Amino acid sequence: MADDQQKPPDEPAGPPLEKREDAPQRIPDRRAASGVPRYQRPGDTPVALAGRVLRSRWRALRDRFSRDFMRRTLRIGVSARIFHPEPGATGLRSKNLQYLEESIAQWVMSRDVLVFMIPTVNTNGLLHPSNITLQHYARHLDGLVLQGGADVSPQTYSESPTRPEWSGDRARDLYELELLHEFVEAGKPVLGVCRGCQLINVAFGGTLYQDVATNVPAALAHVHTDYDAHRHAIEFPPGSSLGRMFPNAGRPIVNSIHHQAVKELGRDIRVEAMSYPDGIVEAIRYDKADFVMGLQWHPEFHRAGGTDLLDCTPVLDEFLRAARETRL
Repeated sequence: MADDQQKPPDEPAGPPLEKREDAPQRIPDRRAASGVPRYQRPGDTPVALAGRVLRSRWRALRDRFSRDFMRRTLRIGVSARIFHPEPGATGLRSKNLQYLEESIAQWVMSRDVLVFMIPTVNTNGLLHPSNITLQHYARHLDGLVLQGGADVSPQTYSESPTRPEWSGDRARDLYELELLHEFVEAGKPVLGVCRGCQLINVAFGGTLYQDVATNVPAALAHVHTDYDAHRHAIEFPPGSSLGRMFPNAGRPIVNSIHHQAVKELGRDIRVEAMSYPDGIVEAIRYDKADFVMGLQWHPEFHRAGGTDLLDCTPVLDEFLRAARETRL
C-alpha cells in the first residue's frame, strides 16, 4: 500500500517553476535580431573593425611615446676643470684632479636637467685601461657645456706665450678640443663659458689676445680683484641671435673675469656681443651648427630674474631646446 501511495519519480514536487510566486523573472532578450551589438556601425565588417582597433592602439602608443619623450630628463655634460699636481706636494695635491665648479652645475640644473662631469679618457692607461672614448659621451649625452678655468695655451693657436704665467693649460686644451669636435660631429649643442668661449674660437682656427691689458691698452679693465663683482656693459651687433633673445635689453651689464679675449675670429664664427665702449668680443657663435655659442662672461654668476646683471636663463633655455630637438 505504501508503494501505491508514492508519486511517480518523474513528477515534479509542487507547481511548475514558472508559476511559482517566488521564481526569478526572466529578462527578455533585447539584442538585435541579427546577434550583432547595436552600438556597432550598420554594415560593419570584421576587417573594418580590426582596422579601427589597430589605429586606436597606434594612437595610444604614439601619445604615450610623445609624453615619455618630452618628459625624459635631459642629460648635459660639463667639461672638467683640471688640477695638475703641485711639485713637492703630498696627499691630494700630489694627484691629478678633475672637478666641476658648483655654480655652473647649479645654473644648468636650475632647468631640471641632469648634469654629468665628463672626465678625460685614456685608452692606453697602464693601471686601468678602458675602451671608453669621448665619442661615447657625445653619443649618450644631449649637450655640452665648456666651463671656465685656466688660460687657453698660446701653443694651441700656434703662438708662443709672451710671459711664462700666460702659458695656459695645453693638456686641458687637447681634451676639450676633442670633446667639442665630438659633440659638434654628433650634432649636439655646445655652450662655452669664459675659457669655453675662447676655446670655441680657437677650435675653428681663431686666435686670442694673450692679455687684454697688454695687447689692447685702450680697453676697459676686464679682470679685477673684485672677481665676479667686476662688471661692464655689452651691446649686441645687428642680426645677432643674442639680440633677438634680449630685444629690450639695450646695453645690459655682465660680469667680467678674463684677461684673455677673442682676437681673430675662427672659420664661420660670428660676433654675438661686444663690450661697450671698447669693442672687445664678449660672445660668439659658430654658424655651421644649430647651436654652438660662447659667452665670455659667467652667466652662472648672474641671478635669475635679477635686474642688475643680465638674466641669462634665455640663453640656457635656447641651449636646452636645441638639446631636446637633436636628441636621439
